[in-house]
Amino acid sequence: MSSNNELLEALTILEQEKNISKETLLKAIEDSLVTACKNHFGKSENIKVIMNPDTCEYHVFQEKTVVETVEDSVEEISLVNAKLIDSKYEVGDIVNIEVKSKEFGRIATMNAKNVILQKIREEERKVLFDEYYSKEKDIVTGIVQRYAGKNVSINLGKADAILTENEQVRGEVFLPTERIKLYILEVKSTSKGPRILVSRTHPELVKRLFESEVAEVREGIVEIRAIAREAGSRTKIAVWSNDPDVDPVGACVGMNGARVNAIVNELRGEKIDIITWNENPAMLIENALSPAKVISVIADAEEKSAKVVVPDYQLSLAIGKEGQNARLAARLTGFKIDIKSETQARESGDFLDYENDYEDEEYYEEDYEEDGYSKGDYEDGEYSDEAYEGEYSEGDMETDGFSEEEYSDNEESEDQ
Repeated sequence: MSSNNELLEALTILEQEKNISKETLLKAIEDSLVTACKNHFGKSENIKVIMNPDTCEYHVFQEKTVVETVEDSVEEISLVNAKLIDSKYEVGDIVNIEVKSKEFGRIATMNAKNVILQKIREEERKVLFDEYYSKEKDIVTGIVQRYAGKNVSINLGKADAILTENEQVRGEVFLPTERIKLYILEVKSTSKGPRILVSRTHPELVKRLFESEVAEVREGIVEIRAIAREAGSRTKIAVWSNDPDVDPVGACVGMNGARVNAIVNELRGEKIDIITWNENPAMLIENALSPAKVISVIADAEEKSAKVVVPDYQLSLAIGKEGQNARLAARLTGFKIDIKSETQARESGDFLDYENDYEDEEYYEEDYEEDGYSKGDYEDGEYSDEAYEGEYSEGDMETDGFSEEEYSDNEESEDQ
């Protein structure tokens, strides 16, 4: 019916700005023409629309059956009128009668317009959902807009996200227009567009920040094997290098602490402890209790429990403020850790037995590692993952094979 350069230009602009394909828009126009025909003629079963995607030229036809006597003028045409169009037509043939859209009434035209607009809105929502759904379980930068009750509305560019009270770090206060890093927890499709839930407390936020800040982590040379976090306070991460020439801890810390400090600043002062991952559970537990020094570790891999002995003056450091250091070490390693001072161990006989074994059988450091023993640094009391599920559940803290997370800058003086 029409070739329209303006229509072609409009579709091209929509495709570029809204990221909606021209084919989808042409399909919407086709549907709108069918809807207009239905409103104008009362039915649309015999309507056929032909469109040229290159020129946006379109034709609308009514397919009518040739009959002797017309009973339905919408679907039938008399033999006499058919032969006026082409003398070859006979009864039972199908004749295509072109429909002029300018003949449509005002209501039919408005309905057709609404069909096109509705399709455009639906496609916009779908494109937005697909874009942010692909970023689920990743970090994004958002701009704080406003507080909605105790929730915070965050603008992510093309869509808004919700930072709920449960996903906010206690004590963090945001100002309008402030830029912050967020972890996308979930993206849901709704009639009003994507509903995006974000978090500042999730342990994976720390992992993603290290991936963005540390090239070796991003490239897979250094792996983050485990994370334990108490958001806003301390995080512990265990790292491992796939390249013997690369120090995993040094790579994450950076020159003069530049890399880890950038992450600490983003987390507003949250301390981060970076330790070396070890397949030997005793060595891993010793590392996890850093910065405390450990005398001995006896780990039971089957029971997922460990007994640790630390020097008397290191006991409070090993346990940490309100048990935090021991709690995070337990979450990081997955072991239930029983920490005793040297004096307590001697009084209970545990440390004496250990010394006797050492003297009688002449164990060396290599033997300890093979048997699940290690010389090191640890604390008093039993601290396990289960004991602290009330604060951070395993479901929240474990993702993609990582355990719960909590770390810090190894600032021994502050912990003491």
